[in-house]
Amino acid sequence: MAIFNFFGSILGYLLWFLYSIFKNYGVAIILFTVILKVLMFPMSVKQQRSMASQSKLAEKQKELQKRYANNQQKYNDELMKLYEKEGVNPGSGCLTTLIPFPIMLGIFYSVIMPLSNTLHIAAETVQQATDYISRIPGVASATGLGMYSELQIIRHFEVLKPNLTMFSQNDLERIEFFSHGFKFLGLDLLASPQGSSFLTFLWIIPVLSLVLSFGTQFYSNKVMGQASQTGCTKAMMYVFPLISVYWAFIMPAAVGMYNIISIVTSFLQTMVMNRYFSNDQLTATAEARRAVALELAEGNVRPLPAAQQKLIADKLTAVPQQKQAKEQGKQKASQKKKKSGSGDSASYMGSKK
Repeated sequence: MAIFNFFGSILGYLLWFLYSIFKNYGVAIILFTVILKVLMFPMSVKQQRSMASQSKLAEKQKELQKRYANNQQKYNDELMKLYEKEGVNPGSGCLTTLIPFPIMLGIFYSVIMPLSNTLHIAAETVQQATDYISRIPGVASATGLGMYSELQIIRHFEVLKPNLTMFSQNDLERIEFFSHGFKFLGLDLLASPQGSSFLTFLWIIPVLSLVLSFGTQFYSNKVMGQASQTGCTKAMMYVFPLISVYWAFIMPAAVGMYNIISIVTSFLQTMVMNRYFSNDQLTATAEARRAVALELAEGNVRPLPAAQQKLIADKLTAVPQQKQAKEQGKQKASQKKKKSGSGDSASYMGSKK
């Protein structure tokens, strides 16, 4: 998990920058998610192109399955040749589908370790602070998990401040500034739906995650079509929403809120993709590019000089004539041999008499 913690530290710089401007963690999460979606949009387009290419090859793949139904090795070899010929990478769609996982885990580590990954306070100082609050009954154990110790310092900062002597004055000012911005639309983004009462309305976050996840998947299936879905993508369509909803329930509400905003922006992205990067449009564009490439390749072929062209044409014309002459020669030789044979036979009969 060290790699995800490192990734969370990098993302924390962006979160802190946005929080410093808007002074609200909810707003920072929204803008953070939108920025990530914009940066990842080229990858989404690449994934869509890969899906369109594989959809185009579906009929050819079925033909190969019928032809080599009894020879799996031959089928795999021919399928790889087909992918290579058409310039299709069957694994590229799965790669971009898996990218949200490290981002989600990076967000998770940014949220649960705000002192280390968002404020970037020295690790030794943070360790002293978490060791201190771990000895306070009812604080570190409030969530039931010691990994949320840094969050507890943020949540209970006003009470703990006089005893947090391990922090510098500058660190204390930054922590205090940070601790005032975790209320968004009446929700405490530092709390977890799992350990909160019904009246906190934090249960709305996992419920919204569930509804929006499957609603977006239903729209994507209806618009994009099942034929464009690879095996990996089909599996992730149902697995990832369930995992993200579970995370939204057990993790701090800030993580669940990121998931909701991510789903909404993904829905908007799907609409844009359907409008400008649909399977039919991408297939038509790919065919047009291929036709242009072939035309350019043909245009780059230099014709032979006229004298060489005439020489080759004369040779090609002479080939049938030479073949015809040979056939006639064979026929004449055969007839001559027959006549010669009949003469010998007659002379033989005369001498016998």
